[in-house]
Amino acid sequence: LVLFILTLFLTLFLLFLALFPGAFNCCTKISDEIPKGILQRVERFKIQKADDLCRLEAIILYIEGRKFCVSPQIRKVKKWMKKHKHKIPRKKPHGRLQRRTKIIKKKGKKQ
Repeated sequence: LVLFILTLFLTLFLLFLALFPGAFNCCTKISDEIPKGILQRVERFKIQKADDLCRLEAIILYIEGRKFCVSPQIRKVKKWMKKHKHKIPRKKPHGRLQRRTKIIKKKGKKQ
């Protein structure tokens, strides 16, 4: 009986992980302040929406392999995000779009 319950629990847990993979990547606490100079070291960022999986709205800042969760209401962070949204590499663009961009750049240089 104990083995059956453990097997059932493990199966349900794995099913939960498969259906909701982002559930354990959510910020559960956010900071309302940000240390001076930390924005200069950000490698990338992600916006966390308050939805079924994540209960808080947050900005996730990735610095040296660590993540920091800050409030999206911090004026300094809003201003920084607006300024840097195109400068920080995120996911690689789809191959087709990437090729199209390269062709446009080549044509622009020749003219």
